[in-house]
Amino acid sequence: MKELQQSLEQVKSEIGKVIVGQESMIEHLLAALLANGHVLIEGVPGVAKTITAKLIAKTIEVGFSRIQFTPDLMPSDILGTSVFNVKTSEFEFKKGPVFSNFILIDEINRSPAKTQAALFEVMEERQITMDGNRYQLEEPFLVVATQNPIEHEGTYRLPEAQLDRFLFKINVGYPNLQQELEIIKNQHENKLEDKSDAVQRVINGIQLKNYQNLVKDILVEPQLLEYIAKIIVNTRENQFLYLGASPRASLALLTASKAFAAIRGRDFVTPEDIKEASYAVLRHRVMVSPEREMEGLTADEIIKQILETIEIPR
Repeated sequence: MKELQQSLEQVKSEIGKVIVGQESMIEHLLAALLANGHVLIEGVPGVAKTITAKLIAKTIEVGFSRIQFTPDLMPSDILGTSVFNVKTSEFEFKKGPVFSNFILIDEINRSPAKTQAALFEVMEERQITMDGNRYQLEEPFLVVATQNPIEHEGTYRLPEAQLDRFLFKINVGYPNLQQELEIIKNQHENKLEDKSDAVQRVINGIQLKNYQNLVKDILVEPQLLEYIAKIIVNTRENQFLYLGASPRASLALLTASKAFAAIRGRDFVTPEDIKEASYAVLRHRVMVSPEREMEGLTADEIIKQILETIEIPR
């Protein structure tokens, strides 16, 4: 566990060469890596969503693929297509960019539902069925998608079934005054020019797989399992929510809590790990009732209320 924690600290240090602040986003991305889950990052343009995901991919020695979602993107542009080989007179499957380990999807809500739906099977089962043949994807496999919450012109809202496949939804805010000043200073002193080249590889795919297996073995006390179940059931019975969390959310919260414990260098989960993971795991899986939404109530505020009402096990 100590080696795992040291490796992650080194990854953070490498990313810190380029990125100022955004510690929460980086930590959640690392937790998702350990939990073997996909991530949706939402934030206004220019808050380092894409570059952070690219830099994390750079610190891990695995295949990296970036897909820019556009309105004219077709499912075959992601998954691949069958091409006729004149020499053999047979169709051959030409693999698409999704056949990699770390997939960065930029502006996922820019493509229509047909293209978004192409990700359903690959994200959940890590396989692709094409022309009756099944193609298994190599582990580790992680999808990091970004979207802009402000500009809705020419965008297609992700369906609930698609959102549920993401382990985390990370909301990225603006940097504070001190961080903003540091960004400006770095740029002024030309410190950021091609600085991403200075980011070194820290771990390889085999190490990451070992770390993921270590996380699975982290101890969770029975009363903490009950605590997770109470949180999820409360979302279904909450008067402020139109849609509660699914059983997949329970499993996601359990896995994410273990990942946060590992990042903290522990081989057991605490209630704090569960609380920390709750926001990113639940905010995209619950729907605020229309009346409450009109009053300005957010999913995060309701999750906070739920966590405050449930007794913390000791």
